[in-house]
Amino acid sequence: MTKKGQFLVLVLCCTFLNNLSAQEIEEKENRLVTKANERYEEYSFRPAIDIYKRVLDKGYVSADLLKKLGNSYYFNADYTEAADTYKRLVEDYTKEVEAEDYFRYAQTLKTLGDYDGSKEFMLKFVELTSDDNRAKLYKSERDFLEDIKQNSGRYNVEPFQYNSPYSDFAPSFYKEGLIFSSDRDTGNLARYRHTWNSKDFLDLYKVNADSISMNAVSKLGEEVNTRLHESTSITTRDGNTLYFTRNNFKEGKYIKDEEGVIRLKIFRATLSDGIWTNIEELPFNSDSYSIAHPALSPDEKTLYFVSDMKGSLGASDIFMVEIKEDGSFGVPRNLGNTINTEARETFPFVTSEDILYFSSDGHPGLGGLDVFATKIAEGKFNGAVVNVGEPVNSKMDDFTFIMDEETRKGYFASNRAEGQGADDIYAFLETKPLKLECIQEITGTVRDKISNQVLVGATVKVIDENNEEVMTTITDSEGNYSLSLDCNQGNFVRASIQGYVPSEEYLGRSDGKAKIIDFYLERDTVTAGFGDDLAKLLQLSTIYFDFDKYNIRKDSEVEVEKVIAAMEKYPSLKIKVNSHTDSRGKDAYNLWLSEKRAEATVKYMISQGISEDRLSGEGFGETKLMNRCANGVKCSKAEHELNRRSEFIIME
Repeated sequence: MTKKGQFLVLVLCCTFLNNLSAQEIEEKENRLVTKANERYEEYSFRPAIDIYKRVLDKGYVSADLLKKLGNSYYFNADYTEAADTYKRLVEDYTKEVEAEDYFRYAQTLKTLGDYDGSKEFMLKFVELTSDDNRAKLYKSERDFLEDIKQNSGRYNVEPFQYNSPYSDFAPSFYKEGLIFSSDRDTGNLARYRHTWNSKDFLDLYKVNADSISMNAVSKLGEEVNTRLHESTSITTRDGNTLYFTRNNFKEGKYIKDEEGVIRLKIFRATLSDGIWTNIEELPFNSDSYSIAHPALSPDEKTLYFVSDMKGSLGASDIFMVEIKEDGSFGVPRNLGNTINTEARETFPFVTSEDILYFSSDGHPGLGGLDVFATKIAEGKFNGAVVNVGEPVNSKMDDFTFIMDEETRKGYFASNRAEGQGADDIYAFLETKPLKLECIQEITGTVRDKISNQVLVGATVKVIDENNEEVMTTITDSEGNYSLSLDCNQGNFVRASIQGYVPSEEYLGRSDGKAKIIDFYLERDTVTAGFGDDLAKLLQLSTIYFDFDKYNIRKDSEVEVEKVIAAMEKYPSLKIKVNSHTDSRGKDAYNLWLSEKRAEATVKYMISQGISEDRLSGEGFGETKLMNRCANGVKCSKAEHELNRRSEFIIME
């Protein structure tokens, strides 16, 4: 073989080896991405982040990788890194950005205090969605930052004295103290609480909250705390029944679903001689979805919890289920789309006054998870959802809010920067009650649509969305009405009066600003028959004439215009103008004068566009007086004026 041939073989071999090496590298990177995606799908975001970053550092990048890395940072509450990753995604892969990517980027920027940037990407999110509750809330006319400002400053907040350098959260009242969740004995700094990540080993602790000794903190008991993961809890008032969240496991082993996720379940235990016994999982738990974060109603007949089960609106929704007298359970029910959004609603707590507190990043807030409140009325969950404001809420995540309404004291957790650990518990005193009632003042006038005449004695009703009458009122002597309604719910305001077609206007939930609603009712033409006086049907003022005159007065032109408007609306309507005088003057003259008045009225109407063949007129002189003021009877000018009139009779 020639040297040239040997050289070509060497080049080809080197090229093959280089290609093989590149292929091996690509396969290795793909394996890494697959492994990261597996961790991502298991909600193990910290391991996923480490792998995604390794792949990125080697130059392998895609829209899908950036989305998952950004989401991993987002759900692990690392908002600075999340913002940088989302920024790269929206700039380099614009066509592949989806609505949820814009929403999480907007939330991330808000958490970092960039409200202008958050608004920019929230608008992009709104453009890509139509029926998303978050978009509807954002598109409403309310200034949510102003609402939050109005609700702020009602709490005195201080750090809980038993916080550790690790994660402490999920306080719940227990006898004279608290139960809370912590990973202080494991040294695990991962942030579990936002997701269904079950890999963080948390335990339940109890503490006498008023003790000054650090030894007051102790584990709840080895019957409840295992080598597995226990968190969020609630006890009955007597302290003898405990509901808590734990990993899905069986015979000491983790159970994974089809996607490899270790789900969460709620367990129940009873206290007997100081030991937690009869620990059992609730019957509506599942290996396919998570059930977590229990809360009880004031009467302890309802359990609230969080789940991503089928039928959930978002990443996690709040549900309720009946606790029957024998300890069994009813069928879980979603609280609905007033409370739940397409994002995360979690960590419910219900006070003795039936106020539901929960955390959400779907309702408008300051950033991350915020604490919200809503009044539960007769099992209905359609009341206003209110952000509790600063200093409970911050730009970071704020969650697991509880409060004793007798003392106005409570606790919550947050990962704000000034905290001691990954998450910290804070104690607070509420100095001013949160305003949850929403009363809206509605005023207006009810009028005839054609004549503009006010309708006295018209009925105005408020009817709720279940078509139940809430309240009613009557218009006064000037046709005015006023009423107050509950603006936490949608209402119909309906006006009606005999002889008219009812009219109504729908008012959705609002911020309670006063509103004016004027109603203009149309005549029910079926009630008007031949021979009726249209002037009475339209509630016109009398068409008066000056003494010994037959030209129409300026004040009467307005009333005649109303008759003209009626005839324009109903083209088949024919009118006969009947004109009358008072008794003063000779009878024959009065008859002539009344005929001239009828003629003048008809001519005026023709001049305003009414066809001549639809009009006729007749004068009756003083033959049809309205009162006692006949010849020889002494009457006042006002009494005589009543007889100088025109009528508008409906003809065939």
